[in-house]
Amino acid sequence: MSLKFALVGNPNCGKTTLFNEITGSTQYVGNWPGVTIEKREGKANKFKEDIRIIDLPGIYSLSPYSMEEIISRDYIVNDKPDVVINIVDATNIERNLYLTTQLIELGVNVVVALNMMDAVEAKGDKIDLGLLESLLKVPVLPIIASKGRGVKELVDKALNVAQTAATAGLSSHSEIHNESIVKCIEEIEKSIVLKLNKTSGNSRWFALKLLEGDEKVQETLQIPDELLKEIKVYQDKLEKNFDMDIETIIADSRYQFTSDVARKAIKRKDQDSHLTISDKIDKVVTNRILAIPLFLAMMFGIFSVTFGTIGSFTIDFVDVLVNNTIATFVSNLLDSAGAAVWLHDLIVGGIIGGMGSMLVFVPQIMILFFFLSILEDTGYMARAAFVMDRLLRKLGLSGKSFIPMLIGFGCSVPAVMSTRTLENEKDRRLTIMLIPFMSCGARLPIYALYTAAFFANNQTLVVFSLYLLGIVVAILSGVLLKKTILQGNVAPFVMELPPYRIPTFKGLMIHMWDRGKGFVKKAGTIIFAAAVVIWFLQYYNLSFQAVSEPAESILGAIGSTIAPIFSPLGFGDWKSAVALLTGFIAKEAVVSTMGILHGVAEATEGSTDLLTALQTAFTPLTAYAFMAFSLLYLPCMAAFATIKREMNSWKRD
Repeated sequence: MSLKFALVGNPNCGKTTLFNEITGSTQYVGNWPGVTIEKREGKANKFKEDIRIIDLPGIYSLSPYSMEEIISRDYIVNDKPDVVINIVDATNIERNLYLTTQLIELGVNVVVALNMMDAVEAKGDKIDLGLLESLLKVPVLPIIASKGRGVKELVDKALNVAQTAATAGLSSHSEIHNESIVKCIEEIEKSIVLKLNKTSGNSRWFALKLLEGDEKVQETLQIPDELLKEIKVYQDKLEKNFDMDIETIIADSRYQFTSDVARKAIKRKDQDSHLTISDKIDKVVTNRILAIPLFLAMMFGIFSVTFGTIGSFTIDFVDVLVNNTIATFVSNLLDSAGAAVWLHDLIVGGIIGGMGSMLVFVPQIMILFFFLSILEDTGYMARAAFVMDRLLRKLGLSGKSFIPMLIGFGCSVPAVMSTRTLENEKDRRLTIMLIPFMSCGARLPIYALYTAAFFANNQTLVVFSLYLLGIVVAILSGVLLKKTILQGNVAPFVMELPPYRIPTFKGLMIHMWDRGKGFVKKAGTIIFAAAVVIWFLQYYNLSFQAVSEPAESILGAIGSTIAPIFSPLGFGDWKSAVALLTGFIAKEAVVSTMGILHGVAEATEGSTDLLTALQTAFTPLTAYAFMAFSLLYLPCMAAFATIKREMNSWKRD
């Protein structure tokens, strides 16, 4: 029998690290039904039992304020996982336990995973696990997810809880102990049982949520007006007694409990405030003067490695492998088999030439994503968002917009989707409109190709300037839009800065692959299909007769028609025009199109011949103009469709 374990926790509690440790390579990523928020699932690969692990979005509570909170709560209530593993940051127990209390109130099987115990030990603090377990009335296990310690014991305990609950049934209790609040909850629970015939184990939780004024629960239960009036009496009574609104009363009661638990279960070595290592680092990296120069220096360093000796070596290696070794082998194989000329040209010149021209840059993309994963996993990216808040506010945006824009350096599609976390609608729309100016990873092969051909000694500097160009254009566009069609107040920005941590190699590799695998998939799908179509269009004319000169082909006719549009920019030849046209399908297709039109795979030196061909068609100035135009013109078809869907209109409003 298959078991479902859900992972729930605050952001930055180590939940994703634990998920990667349990599932390894068995995980897969999708979206939650009806929304674009990522859904991660996987199998516990080190256990004989069939266990599905669901990684729920990082949340601070189960209150229905954000889409992430609604998704997590709906999944727990409706899908009923066998066990909810609540990951708690052991260095910040008091805040993390707020979510724990809500899970316990929900009446589900909860196992608390007390993560980052090594950080607690390093500070000299001690946590009484037995006392903590008795206070919460749920199992509590210490783990260090980043090192894999305690993970097996955690899953074993969850298995035991699931098997025990299957025979004993579920039980729930509330961690709200104020007598007047408890009495109101009990009275509402009685009314639910009598008037709605709700006798399940969740009746207590339903009563609590109705007292809080939870509209989602009201809709689910279809509460009659008579009962709503009765509940309103209890709410008014409590609000009068406490002189606070009902939500604050309930929240304050939970925090009183978590504070009491933390006080009893944790023995701190140093009660006085002192600067941690993270605090000392933050005094430098978030400094008003040094912060932005340090961020730019880090990015420049990453580009130096990506396009320097290591990046160049990977390109040369894959280039020889694909465009020389594999192309020559396949060509000889087809010749010995007596394949038709058109079939030989399709496979070698079209498919291998087109896909190979793009695949040679995949290692560079992976290197870039590897270093970005380091910045993210260490906790630096949260600081970058905080630092950029000051700059973004001048554009009328908050630091929250920095995260989607940063994701845009990888791919515009998930970047646009991630704007759903922005509460302010005008901020969300403005951020969506600026994301396409960020240099996505798909543009990287274009930059790498042209800088190798024209700026071999200054590749890092030129590519870095293109990334900065996109940012500058985004800034100018943001100022213009905010002062005209998207005027409004800037939303407040509150963000937790997690402590710095040393990332694990396994976690970095998983994150790198998650980001980079899209380009490999494109090579096997979109780029493959585009290569075949492009080859066909440049092999035949309008009468569907084979041509010896590509300029006389269907593609040549299309390119010659639109080429004059680009003449003022310095690249008015038909091949460049066609490459930009196919770039709307996928930006990587620009490089593969150039490879096909210049017959790269038919040459013996791979893309070296493409570099030579480009050097005859461009000058350094027009080559830079071509790269800048590739950055600033229409995003790819997938990004364009996503923007249309998220904006829900072809217009701004």
